[in-house]
Amino acid sequence: MSPGNSRGHSLKYALPMATDSPDARADRLEHRVPNYADPPYGSRYGKTLKPFHRTGSLLILSGLTPEDRDGKVFHPGRLGDGLSVEQGYAAARKTAINALGLIRLAVGSLDHVLASVQAVGYVTSTADFDRHNEVGEGVSDVLAEVFGEAGASTRANLGVTSLARGNCFELLLTVELRPGTP
Repeated sequence: MSPGNSRGHSLKYALPMATDSPDARADRLEHRVPNYADPPYGSRYGKTLKPFHRTGSLLILSGLTPEDRDGKVFHPGRLGDGLSVEQGYAAARKTAINALGLIRLAVGSLDHVLASVQAVGYVTSTADFDRHNEVGEGVSDVLAEVFGEAGASTRANLGVTSLARGNCFELLLTVELRPGTP
């Protein structure tokens, strides 16, 4: 499923061509990049939730899940208990695409991203599930497809017993912005 992975999956997603912009590449992904301006991001999760925080050249995104704008959860459940690694990987991809929408809300364009800095993925799983890294690879693959080498980041994937609304994956993402980004 991912480019150059070691799991034996076929090459499904191509790395970006140098002539495309990150915004153009994102618009060709399998899920539509959401518009978080309307309705505002986070209204389901509390009144004081901040969608992102900027400090210097860093943009830190609030937690994102594989939900659509109507709140429908993509692959709800737990890995190791009814959900496959492939479904978790697909949920992680959907979550990363949602993160692209939040970056657009924050700075207007994905073209302002200089690099992905850190991705922390939370995987709802059973105690004996141990393939969190394969699920989180879905995030890394989307970031590589959109940003090329600049999409490589530090990453950790942690197993948790539950997440809000039955989601199987949640992502915290930090990116570095280009100098002069509004």
